[in-house]
Amino acid sequence: MDEILPSGPTAHVDTFCRESLPPPEHWPHMDYGVLPELAAYPPRINAATELLDKRVAAGDGDRPVLYFHGGCWTYRRLLETANRIAHVLVEDLGVVPGNRVLLRGPNNPMMAACWLAVLKAGGVVVCTMPLLRVRELTYIADKARIRLALTDARVAAECESAMSTTAEGFPRDGARVIHFHTAEYGSLESLMSGKPATFENCDTAADDPALIAFTSGTTGQGKGTIHFHRDLMAVCDTFAAHILKADPDDVFCGSPPLAFTYGLGGILLFPLRIGASTLLLEQASPPQLLQGIQEHRATVVFTAPTAYRAMFDLVKGFDISSLRKCVSAGETLPKATFEKWRELTGLQIIDGIGSTEMLHMFISSSGDEIRPGATGRVVPGYEARVVDDNGDEVPPGTLGHLAVRGPTGCRYIDNLERQTTYVRDGWNYPGDSYIMDSEGYFWYQARTDDMIISAGHNISGPEVEAVLLEHPSVAECGVVAAPDEIRGNIVKAYVVPRAGVQPGPELVKELQDFVKAEIAPYKYPRAIEFVGSLPRTNTGKLQRFRLREMNK
Repeated sequence: MDEILPSGPTAHVDTFCRESLPPPEHWPHMDYGVLPELAAYPPRINAATELLDKRVAAGDGDRPVLYFHGGCWTYRRLLETANRIAHVLVEDLGVVPGNRVLLRGPNNPMMAACWLAVLKAGGVVVCTMPLLRVRELTYIADKARIRLALTDARVAAECESAMSTTAEGFPRDGARVIHFHTAEYGSLESLMSGKPATFENCDTAADDPALIAFTSGTTGQGKGTIHFHRDLMAVCDTFAAHILKADPDDVFCGSPPLAFTYGLGGILLFPLRIGASTLLLEQASPPQLLQGIQEHRATVVFTAPTAYRAMFDLVKGFDISSLRKCVSAGETLPKATFEKWRELTGLQIIDGIGSTEMLHMFISSSGDEIRPGATGRVVPGYEARVVDDNGDEVPPGTLGHLAVRGPTGCRYIDNLERQTTYVRDGWNYPGDSYIMDSEGYFWYQARTDDMIISAGHNISGPEVEAVLLEHPSVAECGVVAAPDEIRGNIVKAYVVPRAGVQPGPELVKELQDFVKAEIAPYKYPRAIEFVGSLPRTNTGKLQRFRLREMNK
């Protein structure tokens, strides 16, 4: 396989990201020669130029790009807004190429404009969900050495706290938090006033870092994955171009936030790449998603199997006749969900598997290539195989570990231990067990680690355990997945109360509320069972597999 060669001198003055990459010998093998469009990438790419500036230069300035509750932005307005923000970043906030900028807020036009502006200025985007709490934001700011955050004023308080001090309690010297969606003095809008509508984008190398995407792991701490400018283009030119096959007249929409790479691709990158438009919903519960599709005549939707199931009893109350493509990811799509949705809407769901480490989907099928119950075939541009514990490929029909490689891949920030687990012999191991059939279709079997996938969210059991153990009533605890008909799995905690503590419904609610207040609410244990002891090995390690067996 041909390796991707460096694309010339970095534009980054702040070289933290490059210095935090794993050694090259621990990178996955990556190849851009499989598809002509990937091989044609120039050595210098700024993804914002490709996604936005070139669209306006091609004559799309007056086309709608961002729909939202109460209005619509054109491509020209998005470009001019992003340009003004870029001026603020460079001229007022001192951003130099390579600086990391944390973004916090729900899906809305200003979040999209900030995301693009950071790339224009040569910065590295670190996008976070508004559901994250102080401790999670603090960890991200520490890990990525962040000194600047742009936050929606409505969710600014926890961001202010996280940016003020490190996890160790030391002041975060020089850190600044700038609010948007407010007229207050010093807000982003006030700083943008009078700035030029044009901006000369940073001349970044194609392999300059553009994004640090954080994911949760079985250790309970988020792992930041670095993706380059050309990686952002590659996911547009693989899955989106060859599987999704949307066109400029499509209106995209979906439930995932821009902080999830699934949402980033489906709701921002893919429509911009082809000159289409997208609906940004700040709240995207199943009823709100259906309402948005009806009001804006959306044609492409990205969401999770849980949402499709939740819409079964609601869909007849809305006019979603505009929809023509439905995409699912985040957890495996059961055949029953696929069939019921097709029965109700006449539409087939495009299933797929991707990961934060790979940026977006690498196995999927659409149209006549769909096999209900199967994840799909390898996305053009990628390779995938099923291997045994030694990394040797197994025959079709044999259970094994999924291994994948292609134009994107895992590069953890300052985490060589985890890097050498995820990447082995040049292959990425997402942590899933699969069977590949004789036709090249991949059939999901199970996760191979302790990650809990609930309603499309990846939740670390050990992270929830760590929070529960901070409660004065908890002596020990173990957190695992428990099967659930609606959400696929739920978070279940087995708790050993401290001596003298009376277990019961009141304590269950107290513990659940405690977790919700400390970390993102979707991670809280929906079921809690009090036990006298936890199964452990002779060396004291918790045997989570035995807890999972108790759920069957």
